[in-house]
Amino acid sequence: MKRTIFISCLAMMFAAPSLMSQKPIKVLEDSVQIGNWLYPGFNVTIPEADYDNTLKNWVKLQETGTKSKVQTENDEMTIFGANGREISPTPLNIYSRLVNEDTVSRLLACIEIKKDQYVEPAAGDIQLTSARNFLKEFAKSQYIEVIKGQLDTEEKILRDLNRELSSLQSSKARSQKTAKNKRGTINNEQEKLQVRHNELGMLSNEIINKNNEMMNMPIGAGRDAMASQVKELEKRRKKLQKEISRSENKINKARSAINQADRSIPRNENEQDVLKSKIDAQQAVVQSYIDKLNTVKLY
Repeated sequence: MKRTIFISCLAMMFAAPSLMSQKPIKVLEDSVQIGNWLYPGFNVTIPEADYDNTLKNWVKLQETGTKSKVQTENDEMTIFGANGREISPTPLNIYSRLVNEDTVSRLLACIEIKKDQYVEPAAGDIQLTSARNFLKEFAKSQYIEVIKGQLDTEEKILRDLNRELSSLQSSKARSQKTAKNKRGTINNEQEKLQVRHNELGMLSNEIINKNNEMMNMPIGAGRDAMASQVKELEKRRKKLQKEISRSENKINKARSAINQADRSIPRNENEQDVLKSKIDAQQAVVQSYIDKLNTVKLY
């Protein structure tokens, strides 16, 4: 329950700034200064837009569908014969300036339909609305591009967190598998030890008996044969002792590996809990940007 409350609080902390940062796009009729003169035009705010990228896209949009090129002088852009079918069936002249204002880019634009005839209320509602929509769609596309970039960044953070969690889960599974396998090793080696200890006990007794028997034998071929038997029994005993030592070493190493695995699992689980909280919070952040993007798409 406490973890759920904690996650909810984190989600609210992360999500709230993103939702609050969502800003409106404004397309206002305004007088725009081009050179030394004021002309009827539009004042468009583009929230959060990167100035250089927006400028490049604005130039590209004006040049699309025409052989005319945008000319720039003192940050003022001019294009003659622009393709503006959304506004007029005949080519347009557009005079504009893009201003960088930290959190927004401001596009100031005048649209000339014919010589000295600009899109303004006097030109009629249809052309005025079409021009407003044209500029708004451009501003909207730039804002959407920014939000998509923000969303991509947050989604990458989420993917990285999920990969880290997956790595921890795999590590825990490996530790559990290791502990299980090593317990099997201990059981197998303990069974072998029991058999070898029993065999060693019987072999030691046999060696003692053979030695006693040999000591009572007269010197000669029979005693020499008995000595050879004792020697072979000693070789078998040394081999058994080495096998017992190897089994004991395997058991000690297996126990060490089990202890290490058993110690690592609780730490791993704690790290997973921390990561899961981060993932829950980051999912809320990602969702806030998805909501922000969907809202701006409806502008």
